[in-house]
Amino acid sequence: MASTEECRSALEQLSRNLAGTNGSVRQAAALDRSLTCRITDLDLTFSGRLQDGRITDVVETPGPPPAKAEIRLTMTSDDLVAMVGGTLNFASAWASGRIKLEAGFRDLLRLRTLL
Repeated sequence: MASTEECRSALEQLSRNLAGTNGSVRQAAALDRSLTCRITDLDLTFSGRLQDGRITDVVETPGPPPAKAEIRLTMTSDDLVAMVGGTLNFASAWASGRIKLEAGFRDLLRLRTLL
């Protein structure tokens, strides 16, 4: 099980990865939406904003998300670290149910480019 700090570092790396993209991927990540990442095995939630291709204003709270975000991710700490580290493919993890992504239909259509 990854630590809270490893998860925070993975989210920071994900933000840097998104900020460094180009073309259609950059356009898909350039939303302005509230975002939560629920880490089930640590029983905590990271909340922030996906804004201009970056994850900003990240705060950590124990338990489930305090409010319903526009984009919601749910996974284990190890899956977050593996996904950002490139050893877990997001699309296959999402298809198998290891990672859960919830968002409005229009946002899902835009985010599919990131898969």
